[in-house]
This record gives sequence, C-alpha cells and structure tokens, in this order.
Amino acid sequence: MTTSTRGASKVPAVLVLEDGRIFRGRAYGAVGETFGEAVFSTGMTGYQETLTDPSYHRQVVVMTAPHVGNTGVNDEDMESRKIWVSGYVVRDPARVPSNWRSRRTLDEELAAQGVVGISGIDTRALTRHLRERGAMRVGIFSGNALPDEGTMIAQVRQAPEMTGADLSAEVATKEAYVVPAIGEKKFTVAAVDLGIKGMTPHRMAERGIEVHVLPATASVDEVYAVAPDGVFFSNGPGDPATADHPVAVMQAVLERGTPLFGICFGNQILGRALGFGTYKLKYGHRGINQPVQDRTTGKVEVTAHNHGFAVDAPLDKVSETPFGRAEVSHVCLNDNVVEGLQLLDKPAFSVQYHPEAAAGPHDAAYLFDRFVSLMEGQRA
Repeated sequence: MTTSTRGASKVPAVLVLEDGRIFRGRAYGAVGETFGEAVFSTGMTGYQETLTDPSYHRQVVVMTAPHVGNTGVNDEDMESRKIWVSGYVVRDPARVPSNWRSRRTLDEELAAQGVVGISGIDTRALTRHLRERGAMRVGIFSGNALPDEGTMIAQVRQAPEMTGADLSAEVATKEAYVVPAIGEKKFTVAAVDLGIKGMTPHRMAERGIEVHVLPATASVDEVYAVAPDGVFFSNGPGDPATADHPVAVMQAVLERGTPLFGICFGNQILGRALGFGTYKLKYGHRGINQPVQDRTTGKVEVTAHNHGFAVDAPLDKVSETPFGRAEVSHVCLNDNVVEGLQLLDKPAFSVQYHPEAAAGPHDAAYLFDRFVSLMEGQRA
C-alpha cells in the first residue's frame, strides 16, 4: 500500500473489483493505492469500532449505511491500537461531525493512519454486486495520475486471496499483558489473542475476572502458567484452516477439562478442534443487526458479526467427537449458518459472533455470565 496524507476531498479515486467492475468517486482518507478483500458491513452505527477491529485486517470495508462520519472520531471507542481495515468505502461522508466527544474528523483519522478510502460511489450497487458475486479482491486507487483500467485490474488480481491466509499472529499482541478485575477478583482467565477487541477483556473484568491476554503463539505451558480458571479464544482475521497451532492448544485445554469459551475465530477453532471442517461464506456476515437463535433457550438475539468463514457442523443431531458429545447451540436465522457450538460432556462452548458488542447490540452479553457459571461449576 502506498499513501499520502494530503487533503483528499477533490482528488479522483477508482475502486476496481477483480471481476472487472469499476466505480469512480473521490478520495477519502489517505491518497494512494490499497488492496484487500471487498466486504460489506450493514451496521448503521459503530464505524470507529469496526475500523479498529483486528478481524478486518486485509479487508476493504464497504459501509451500507449511506452517511458515515457523523460523530467524528474520539479517543475512547478504539477497539485496538490502530485502524486495521485495508481500505474504506462510503457513499456520503459527513462534512462536519457533531458529537461532544469528537476530537477530529473520520477523514483526518483515516489520512493520519494511512488508510486509503473512496467516497461518492453507489455503495448500494456495490453491495448488491458483492451479494450476487461474492466477496472478492479489490483495489482502491486515488491521485491525479491514475493507472489505466487494465493495469489496475491486473494489480488487483495479483493481490493475495483471503482463503489460505494466516493472519492472527500479525494482529495479536507480541507480549502478554493483564487486564485487572473490576472490583473483587473472582477468577483468572487466560485469553489467547487471535485479534482480540479491547471491549472483550473489559466485559470479563466487569464480572470479576482477571484476564491474562497472551500472544497467538502462546504454548499450552504458557496458558497454564497463569493458573487459569478458564481459557478464552478470541476473534481474529484469516482462514481458520491455517490455524493449526491454536487448534492444538485448544485440544490440550479440552483434554484437561478447563472451562473454555471462544468467540468468532475462536468458534471456528473449536469446530476444528472437535473434528469439524470450516468453509468460506459467499459474502460473510458483518454488521450489528444479525438475527441469531440460541437453540438452548429458543431466544432470538440481534447480534454483532464480522466473519467470512464458518463451521461445517450438522444442525439436526448431536455429534460424537474426541472430547465427547457436541451440538450446534446457535444458528443464524438468515441462512442457517452455524453460530455456536457446545460440548455436552465438558465445560466448553463458543459463538460465531461478538457478544462484547461495543457499539451494540447487547442481547448476547449473557454469554459472559455463562462462562462465569462454567468456572463456578468447575470450582465447586
């Protein structure tokens, strides 16, 4: 990616899909070129949390909401240390943000962090194209000296695909750190960072959990060196088929019977650990308005998602695995994609979505309480 951070509002920009579809607009954020996987997010709020979610690493995010940037950028809602998206696509960026916490415009923040974006294009047409054709590689090119269309398409087609991408170690912490419990400490959890969002350990800390966040490369010995009451596997980017190390660590945790909770990428890791396959969705689930049913209670939740891969597990039966019986606990009501797994003979479960849900919704916050209950049961 090559970028310049000079003012970009009147600079021409072009979005080029690998199948040759082209959209022309104006630069938004940094000026230059960038490549990634084109995906769309259906959330109407929470763009700052989306941008800083490490799960979006190497993805160019198309916002389906037409007006973006209305509340500017603040210093409180970052989910990680930086913006992770490879590129950003909006229709009508806010000209003047209005919010009492705003410190700068979204355009300024994107430019400062070198994120190339484009505005002024028909994001509805682009979203319909991705729904029909599927997520695909894309490039955004901006500046006064743009390459010809053939050159841009060729560059996009040379970019790496998401299938087979091993990315979690690129976004995870390099050094372990501790998020202390808020109030009385009740439990210790080892959290394997595969691309963790800041709100996730905070939600556990609110429940009296001291969270030791460990690198994606952490060994089983390093996990148990913190004497955990439970082990957590986070969200993260990339293809779960490449995540052999986290799968091996999780299998060791399952062998020991330590309470285990995984979200998003962690759900796919649990699926693989149990012997299920994973596959790439046509265009994935992204946004904060996805309907999911908790099959253990029958309750339907509105949930926050960001995933392009899913677990291939049977919906209609209990499965025998090397670690006992397992079943699908949650399912997406839009397309019947597996959204959660649970073991019936060991204290382990996972969901495919984001129950920490910074920017909302908060329907799934009970899952952290379910994790606490598992640890209480184990201690008793």
